[in-house]
Parts: sequence; C-alpha cells; structure tokens
Amino acid sequence: MAFDNLTDKLQNVFKKLRSKGMLTEKDVHEAMKEVKMALLEADVNFKVVRQFTRRVEEKAIGEDVMNGLNPGQMVIKIVHDEMVELMGSEMTEIPLQGGRTVILMAGLQGAGKTTTAAKLAGKYKSNGKRPLLIAADVYRPAAIKQLQVNGEKQGVPVFAMEDCKDAVTIVRAGLDYAKENGHNIVLIDTAGRLQIDESMMQELRDIKAAVKVDFTVLVVDAMTGQEAVNVAKTFVDKVGVDGIILTKCDGDTRGGAALSVKAVTGKPIIYVGMGEKLSDLEQFYPDRMASRILGMGDVLSLIEKAEQSFDEKKAAEMQEKMRKASFGFDDYLESMQQMKKMGGLESVLSMLPGVGGRMKDIQGMVDEGAMKKTESIILSMTPKERANPDILNVSRKQRIAKGAGVSMGEVNRLVKQFEQARKMMKQMPSKVGKRGGLFGGFKLPF
Repeated sequence: MAFDNLTDKLQNVFKKLRSKGMLTEKDVHEAMKEVKMALLEADVNFKVVRQFTRRVEEKAIGEDVMNGLNPGQMVIKIVHDEMVELMGSEMTEIPLQGGRTVILMAGLQGAGKTTTAAKLAGKYKSNGKRPLLIAADVYRPAAIKQLQVNGEKQGVPVFAMEDCKDAVTIVRAGLDYAKENGHNIVLIDTAGRLQIDESMMQELRDIKAAVKVDFTVLVVDAMTGQEAVNVAKTFVDKVGVDGIILTKCDGDTRGGAALSVKAVTGKPIIYVGMGEKLSDLEQFYPDRMASRILGMGDVLSLIEKAEQSFDEKKAAEMQEKMRKASFGFDDYLESMQQMKKMGGLESVLSMLPGVGGRMKDIQGMVDEGAMKKTESIILSMTPKERANPDILNVSRKQRIAKGAGVSMGEVNRLVKQFEQARKMMKQMPSKVGKRGGLFGGFKLPF
C-alpha cells in the first residue's frame, strides 16, 4: 500500500513527541531530523524536504506551542497543515467550458496514460457528460485497440484513423466528429515514449498549436519516485501542463512524487490512480492525503466510496432481513461484493484512523485468499441452500466442499460463522444501523 513505510516512520516520531509532557527546542529539532530522514527515504525532493522541515520547526518552536497544554499534538498538527500546503492546499477540478472542453493527455509510455484517459472519460459520462476519446497515439502497437476496448467498457466512443500516421490530422478530424455528434468533452490520448525526446515534445506542441486545448493533463507513474517529478518538470517547461494525474498510487510507491510534484512544478495534482480497474481513479484532496500519510485515516473518502457502492434499495432490504434475522448466504455474498466495490478489505482498513500506520501488521491478518474461498463455497451451493442454510446436511456439505475444492471442515466453519452472525443479529435487532451495517452486519471472513 502506498506510503506505508513513510507512515510507519512518521508515526514513530509522533509517538515520541506525544509521550513528552513538555517539549524543548532540542526535542523539536531531533524530531525534525527524523522527519527529514523519513521524507528523504520516501524519495521526496531534497529542496522540498529542507524547506518543509524548516517551516515546521520555526512554527513548532513558537511560544504558543512550547507552552501549550499538549505541545506534541500541536507539533503534529503543524506537520499536517504544512503537508497539506505542500500538496496544494485545496482540491482542484479540471475546469469545464460552456460549450466543449478539450483535454490533452500527455505522459511517458508505461505511465498508464491510455487507461487513465478512459477512466477520466468514464467519470465524465457518469456525471451526465458526453465524452469522446481521440486515439492520437500512432506509434505504440495496439494503443488504438487498447483505447477502443477501454472506451467500450466505459460506454464512451473512440475516434480513430488507423491508416493515418499524423497525430495533428487525427485530432482535427476527431474534433470535427465531436462537433457533429454533440460531444461536449474530448480527451486526446497522445503518444508516449520510453523516455523524453524532442520529437515527442514537438508533436505535443504541434497539436496545441493546431487546435484549442483547454486543459493539458500530465499522467505520471508515482512508482518512479523522484524521477516522476523530473519528468513533470520537463513537460511543464517544454510543453505546458495545467494539472497532473499520479498513477499506481496503490503500489509499492514511497510517496515522494505526491509530496514533491506540486512544490517543484507549481501544478496541482488532479486525480490519483488507485488500481487497475477503470473505476479506480480518485479525486485528489491534499488534506485527506496528508491525513492518510500521517496515519490519521481518511474517513471522508471511505464514506464517499461507501455511498458510491451502496444500492439504497438493496440496503433497505438487507436491513429488513437483518431485523427479522431472515438473511441467507446470498446476502452474505452481497456484503462481500459491496466491499470489493470499495476496493477490498485492505483498502477500507487503510482509511480508518489509527490503522494507516499499522497496515503491515494488518496485512498479515487479512487473508484475501480466505475471502475468495468463502465466495467459492457459497457459489457451490444451490439457490435453495443459499436462501435456506438450515437444510445444509452432511451430504449437501460434502457436495459443496467437492464443488468448491475445499475440505468439509472449511464448509463447516463457514456455516458455523454464518449461524453465529444470524443469531447475534436476532438478539440485537435494535442495534442494526440505518443501512444494515457497512458490510451487511456480518463478521467478515478473514
């Protein structure tokens, strides 16, 4: 998970600060040395680290902090506020024009530019817009096909001229097509290279000179760390960039790009890619990201994910079933699928306050494989068995175990766990939440 190492180190620093009743200047100075090392190890730009720690130390040594009731907590708040400032203070949207908005997608090959273009188009479509994707990458084999496949999954049309090798011609024709067919948002997927070269930059400049581009988005691979910041700086200087999307933020990234790119380039991060699915594109909120990095959780994003994933009608039905203790294995399966839509159990846990800094411990406890096994056991049941678990006798369980490729003991454990959950709900109907609990009120199988 992104930022785990940095979060762990910062949590250790803060633990020391909180353990002290009073702080001295030496305490603050020592803490900032540790923060500095943690940030440098996370591949944050050296100049950014130096300025950041200096600002924090200057504010932390102030009289109000040193003589406050809880100086350690006040220093942590200063670190949080400065980190928010470092990443851009406020959430930034791509401004949409009154008529048609043209967005140019740029970036190196392998950064996830084509997939990100489709993700962004899908977001606009879900908000009632009529997006069009233009396939202007004429060099990479299968680039057009990849965009067409992703566009079809998102329900967004793709304009392509497969026999044409001139990007400017394709873009002009694509914009004419958008005008004729009433598309009010156009996303242009341009060519990338394995490394920055002048011909790529010139092609981007030629497109921007030939047509009116309203917003240029640079897609950057967060896993490349400080190199991502260097790439961003080059694009800003040579082509002009209005905003940045960081991809692969769910991987083994150290966090340096997210913390450095705004300070170095002056351009805001608009979105972050948090997975390979076409829905895994999150709006970037500097304050929420700072809270996650510092191990304070991100409850607002968790609530938003839950609201996007929840079907209100199904939630009401679930609540009624739980009130009457009449739910079956289909409902159990539904609760697991709801969690999958939210990014999985680890993703959910990482957003809870106090958990972010302990994800390494939790990852050892969470067995995603066990959840898949649970799913296969339930799917091996007949509809009648899922609806009425009371009919599960020995012979039925043997058939289910064979169908799921598991032992009888594993089937028995799941059935017992399910019965305990149902019994608990029957005993405490008054405590079932408005939506039947975040995951349907069941004990999660991990």
